[in-house]
Amino acid sequence: MARVPYVLNQIKSLRERYYKALPGKESLLKIINEAEIPEHVYNSNAIENSTLTLEETEKILLQIDLDRFVNEREIFEAKNLARVTEYTESKAKEAELSLPLMLFLHKMLIANIHDGIAGRFRREGEWVRVGTHIGADPKNVENLLTDMLATYHGGRDGHIIARIARLHLVFEDMHPFCDGNGRIGRVINNYALVREGYVPINIAFANRARYYDAFKEFEKSGKTGIMEEIVGRALANSYHKRLACLERKTVITLNEYAKRNKLSYSNLLNKANRQTIPAFLEKGVWKIASEDNV
Repeated sequence: MARVPYVLNQIKSLRERYYKALPGKESLLKIINEAEIPEHVYNSNAIENSTLTLEETEKILLQIDLDRFVNEREIFEAKNLARVTEYTESKAKEAELSLPLMLFLHKMLIANIHDGIAGRFRREGEWVRVGTHIGADPKNVENLLTDMLATYHGGRDGHIIARIARLHLVFEDMHPFCDGNGRIGRVINNYALVREGYVPINIAFANRARYYDAFKEFEKSGKTGIMEEIVGRALANSYHKRLACLERKTVITLNEYAKRNKLSYSNLLNKANRQTIPAFLEKGVWKIASEDNV
């Protein structure tokens, strides 16, 4: 299991608080989810080396002109991923995660970028490489994905963090598509989480180095500890943000919280990154409910 037992243990209580606070505030939750889409899009695309900033991503999604030239591909990457993200969060409860669904999401993601590969898995002769890692043999992709889903769906007695971590690592290890594997893999994470009654997560670009370490660990040893750490902390972060809103708390920056309470900001920041305090990251800034005890 993950190297963060505190986070593993707190997910159950955070989820219970979330469902206790949610009744009557479903419209507020919808607004929270919609407001988060630009951040999801920015972070996921940035991990894949997009040059767009969060502000530029927001402008593109609002159809506001940018202050610099941006190539057409990056514009479509932002718009398409926003559509996929919105679709995922609204439709996950309607259908189980499946191969046809993955193809549908990929077609939506790659449309107008590379239509020839959109909505299909790699075919014979279509090999992909990420660094020194070479994706699975194209002829084995569908069988491997079928096995991956069977393991995921059949392991519902396991902790959600461990299951999502392994699902993501196995998917990215095989790299079933010619392009868009990282983005669609993170979309699949959230589809699965929402499908099972959890909240979506946002893997921050700022954590990219640690994220890559998780893939190296899995490729070298088959272990999932680092990815469980990443997923667990991201899930706790997502719950902390939603609870601050749903429980109608006053939110301030973590820096301001440190000043008001005469606490060490660096110490609080360390705790926030480990999610041992109820802080959350929003647009690159750590925040916390002002009355929360840490």
